[in-house]
Amino acid sequence: MARHRAARRRVSRGAYIATGLAVLVGFGVAAITVGGDGDRPDNTALVAEDALARTNAANRADRSERDPLDGSPTAVPTDLPTPTAAATPTAVPATPVAPTSAAPATRKASPKPKPARTTVKPTKASPAWVSPMPGAPVSSCYGMRGGVLHAGIDLAGADNTPIHAVAAGTVVTAGAAYDGYGISVVIDHGNGILTHYAHQNRTAVGVGDRVTAGQTIGYEGATGDATGPHLHFEVHQGGLWNQIDPAVFMRSHGVDLGC
Repeated sequence: MARHRAARRRVSRGAYIATGLAVLVGFGVAAITVGGDGDRPDNTALVAEDALARTNAANRADRSERDPLDGSPTAVPTDLPTPTAAATPTAVPATPVAPTSAAPATRKASPKPKPARTTVKPTKASPAWVSPMPGAPVSSCYGMRGGVLHAGIDLAGADNTPIHAVAAGTVVTAGAAYDGYGISVVIDHGNGILTHYAHQNRTAVGVGDRVTAGQTIGYEGATGDATGPHLHFEVHQGGLWNQIDPAVFMRSHGVDLGC
C-alpha cells in the first residue's frame, strides 16, 4: 500500500508541472485537477489556483517593465515621444475688397497730324525754239543786198562764240559742204523745216546726231565768203535751198532776232 501511494504522489507533482507550463505558454487553461488519497483532504485545486494567480501576476509585472525584444516584428519601442496632434492651420478667408469705382482718366484727344504740304514749284518748260546766238547784235537782215538776195540774218559776235541749235532735230550736214558758206551745219527739224549755220570755225556735232534746242553745235568764225567773224543763219521751208525770212519764222515761234 505504501508503494502505491508514493506512485500516486509522483503523478500529482507531474500534474502541477503541466499546469505551470500551460500558464507560461499563455493559453490560460484552467488548472488540471488530480485526485488525492481518499483518506486525506485534497488541496491540489487550491495550490494550482494559487500558482496560476502568481504566474499571471508575474507575467503582468514582467511585461510592463521590460522593452520588447530587438528584432521582434511586433516590437513597439516604449521610449518614443508620444505623438501630439499637429495643429491644423485654420484658413482665414480673406476679407473681400469692395471694388472702387475710380473715375476713368480723361485723355485729351491728340490732334491728327496735318499732312505736310510739299510745295512743288512748277518747272518752267524749256522753250522749243531759241536764238542761235543769244545777245549777239544783228549785222545784216534777210533781203536784197547789192542786187543779190541775202537769204539769211548775220549775227556778229566775238570769235569762237558758241552757236546753238534753235530747236530739236537731226544733223544732216556738218563741215565744209557748200560753196561760199565755209564750215556749216544743217539741222532737219521735221515737217520740211531745216536751219543752216554758216562760216563756223569748227563744228561740235556730226552727221546723224540728235540735238536739242539750245545745244551747242559749233563755234563762230569767218570761214567761206566772210569779211569778219559772224554767223550767217538761214531757215529753209519745204526743202533745202528754199530759204524764207528767219526773222518772221522765228518770231512766229516766240524768238525775236532783232530784224
